[in-house]
Amino acid sequence: MENLGNLEDFKLDVLKEVGNIGSGNAATALSRLLNKPIDMGVPKVQMLPFEEIADKVGGNEQLVVAIFFRVEGEAPGNLFFILQPQAAKSLLSRLANIPSDDEDSFNEMEHSALSEIGNILAGSYLSSLADFTRLSMYPTVPALALDMAGAILSYGLLQFGQMGDAALLIDTSFLEGQNQIEGQFFLIPDPESFGKIFRSLGVPMNDD
Repeated sequence: MENLGNLEDFKLDVLKEVGNIGSGNAATALSRLLNKPIDMGVPKVQMLPFEEIADKVGGNEQLVVAIFFRVEGEAPGNLFFILQPQAAKSLLSRLANIPSDDEDSFNEMEHSALSEIGNILAGSYLSSLADFTRLSMYPTVPALALDMAGAILSYGLLQFGQMGDAALLIDTSFLEGQNQIEGQFFLIPDPESFGKIFRSLGVPMNDD
């Protein structure tokens, strides 16, 4: 398995650029969908071990809203868009003008809107990564869940077997006036997929 713990700075710079372009494309697409200006903050991009993902969203027992995608194509993997429940409610009410009648659950309209927003974001990030690498990557139909972070990550493992040992974290923030809503993308390529991604860019991995 690739040793991904010590990616050089220039490799991370490539991923940051992917995040920047993806955020810009996502903001444009969301603005068109919602018919209102939507800005996205400059994303914070980092690599982290798979086992630290839950800690980044508050721990294994933290209740979160997660939109899960399987990434298919030449560099397959798993993709999670994770929001705190209150952030998800704010995203719906402030950006999509969908008021909530229950703070503890999500109705069918809210599920649909969150899935569509997640779909746009996932498509934007994967499209920018595919453009950089010239590798085919595309998301499946999203699945949405309200559950503990540990249970949601376990679901991905159960569905698709062993995940890679590293994740790409893209901290995403939506801006509307003074309002800021934060969510997090975790791209977890299958074992060997990171190697394919970087080799496609002419960047050797540490064990090359």
